[in-house]
Order: sequence, then C-alpha cells, then structure tokens
Amino acid sequence: MRRLALVIAAAATAVTLASCSSPATEGGGGSDASDSAAVTDLQIIVPAEPGGGWDQTGRSVAQALTGEGIVDSAPVTNIGGAGGTVGLASLANEKDPHTVMVTGLVMVGAVETNAAENRMEDTTPIARLTEEPLVVVVPADSTYDTLEDLVEDIVDNGQDVSVTGGSAGGADHILAGLMLEEAGLSGSEIAESLNYIPNSGGGEAVALILGNNASAGISGIGEFIEHIDAGTMKALAVSSAEPAENLPDVPTITEEGYDVVLTNWRGLLAPADISKADKQALIDVVTELHDSAAWTDELETRGWADAFLTGDDFADYLDSNIAEVTTTLTNIGLVG
Repeated sequence: MRRLALVIAAAATAVTLASCSSPATEGGGGSDASDSAAVTDLQIIVPAEPGGGWDQTGRSVAQALTGEGIVDSAPVTNIGGAGGTVGLASLANEKDPHTVMVTGLVMVGAVETNAAENRMEDTTPIARLTEEPLVVVVPADSTYDTLEDLVEDIVDNGQDVSVTGGSAGGADHILAGLMLEEAGLSGSEIAESLNYIPNSGGGEAVALILGNNASAGISGIGEFIEHIDAGTMKALAVSSAEPAENLPDVPTITEEGYDVVLTNWRGLLAPADISKADKQALIDVVTELHDSAAWTDELETRGWADAFLTGDDFADYLDSNIAEVTTTLTNIGLVG
C-alpha cells in the first residue's frame, strides 16, 4: 500500500502546572535554568491566513486554554505565506520563550519545496496534538461523481483540470500527487499533468471551489465539512484507512481504487533557544490542555483524532516524518 505512515502510538504522562516550578525533566535548548515561572500568558503564532486548519487549531487551543483558566491570555497572530515557512522564520527570531507556533505535515513539505532557510529541526518541538483525514471535494454541480472521474480526467487532460488546496508541497499537494502516481503516472508526468493551485489559507480554497474557479479541492475535513453538509460541495473520497466518523457515507480513496492512505497531523513548536525549564513549562501547559474537557469536546466537534505526543518523543517523530515526506516528495516529482 502507498501509505505515508503518520501515526505513532505513544504514551504521554499527564503533569500539572504546579510542576512548572520544579526542575525540568526533559532536555531543551539554551539555558540550564532549573526554575521557570508558570506560563500565564502564551503567544500563539498561526503560520497561515485565517480560515484554514492551522488557524482553526490555533484558535481552538487559545479558546480552550483561556476558557479552562490554564493561562490568562493566549493571543493568536496570523503570519501566512510559503506553506508556513514565513511564520517559521518569525519563530526563529522570537525572544519570548512562552511562544508556540502551530505546525504540521504541510510545513514539513513546504520547507523542502521552498528550500527554506529556517527548518523545523531548528525549533523546540513541544507537542503533536491531532491528526485528520483529508477529503477530496468538487463543486456541487460538478460533472465528477466519483474520484475515478476526477483522476482519469487529470490523466487525460492534464493542466485543463485544476485542483486547489493548501501550500505547495503540503499534505493536499502530496495527496494529489500520490493519487496520480497510483493512476500510473511517473514523477515527471505528475509534474506536467497536475495543475495545482496552492493557497495560504483554507478560506481561499473554499472561495475558488464555490466560485467554480477550481475543478476540485483537497483539504482537511474540518475545513470543508460545513460546505459538504450544506450541499455546496460534493465529497468524493477521504484519505483515511477507514471511513471518517463525520463523513461516514463518503468512501475512502482506497475503496475508490487508489491505494493511498494519508492523514494530516498538527502540533506546536517553540523557539529554538529556550531553557529546559521553559520547554517543560510549555509541555505542562499543553498536557493540561490535552487533559481538559474543553479540548476533548473540541476534538469531537472538529472531527480531529487525538494524536498527543510531547517533548523528545515528538522530536523523534518529527525527524522520521521529515525524512519520510522528503522521500515521498522526491518520488512524485515535487522536489529534485
């Protein structure tokens, strides 16, 4: 099976904010300071424009943190562009250790396709939070009724068929490439045939699809589900191994004849040179968030799967994911 494995089972130990004044237990960046003030104000960078999955994640985190009284404030700043690499550059220059940036699979690919100077390996991984299947949609009045209708039209007519989604090299772009590879195209043929329209925020992709200015769209289910439920978009397939809970009647890509499974993870990074104590304080805050009723409710509402992983375990996962995605992007012709 052409599967990009993105799920690693890991146990996360719950800790409380009271431990923020205790010696840090995990390695971190610069200083070896043993004590850290509790995180009362958390800055959240969303490296995309409003409306997409990263923005939804950042604002959901902020709302749950403040609503549960875990922090006093958690303002969100949107810094979009280049698949999140503009936001990544901003994080690299951030001096406030109580700052986190939303990240995910999209950024892993964007760093490679944009040959970004700032890399995710140069940050402090805090936590992986969620994973989510992608969904392939078309405008409600589209002549495509099945995924095969869409894929075969791309194979036959190439650039005449447009597909919109998130940033170049991101999860949506990768999924389109993998489906065409399964349809029999080589890496160079995929590059020649795929007319992919990247966007820095989910709202832009929605506008293109609803305005019939794109033949199809790919994104996380959460970004399109209200339009699917409203009947203004038609869902052709989801990218999970099993049907999605919030779209139970939509077939999987594998069921439609293309042996591809891909889920999109999202998480949080901090600046590189924070102390061990500040790193642990951030992990403590995010762990309390994960264990809260508000976050559990948000996962259910959004249709996000819990993929919680913290600290060094998340760092190990990130390293393996970067290597895996780079190989996939090379195989489908998105990077040299």
